[in-house]
Amino acid sequence: MGQRSRSDGAATNNDSLLGRAVRLIPLSVDHAEALFPSASDPEVWRWMPRPRPGSLIETREMISQMLADRTRRCFAVQRLTDETVIGSTSLYELDLAEGHAEIGATWFDRVCWGGPYNAESKFLLLAHAFGDLGLARIALRTDNLNVRSQQAMTRLGLVYEGTLRSHMVRQDGTRRDSLYYSVLVEEWPSVRDKLVTRVAAKAGV
Repeated sequence: MGQRSRSDGAATNNDSLLGRAVRLIPLSVDHAEALFPSASDPEVWRWMPRPRPGSLIETREMISQMLADRTRRCFAVQRLTDETVIGSTSLYELDLAEGHAEIGATWFDRVCWGGPYNAESKFLLLAHAFGDLGLARIALRTDNLNVRSQQAMTRLGLVYEGTLRSHMVRQDGTRRDSLYYSVLVEEWPSVRDKLVTRVAAKAGV
């Protein structure tokens, strides 16, 4: 599952990552119109630490800020069956010298929840990180109240590392604890197999 859209295998910001259900394509401000309906959905945005955009202009500004961060590699998620952009995901705090990054800023249209799209997006990002970029460690963090996310990461075999207490302010003004999970390159084969199984099950393969 998954291959690069380029034949030379080089890892650049212009690469897209191809799976069976989705293609991750480099995010651009041009994707704002497609992403605004999901980004402005309060339920989709419930656990996001970034303020929810209330207009197309704010969505463009948010994407511009994300793209200006040189430690990010941001992608739009394109459904292969109709080439519709259904969400976004990113590698951030990317440090090639130290060999680590985090996965986050991930959201999908609500109608796509429960499908193979999120799981395959994680698979493609992790394969890119460990294979193309040669990273040693990938981390993911989640709100302490987001039990569903915590359970999903545990099922995939990610290791819970600890909690940063009172780590950031939620959109409602309350303070959030952030739970950190990670996968190391030597653990990737096991996590990869679980992701492949999960994607196949959700896709009905």
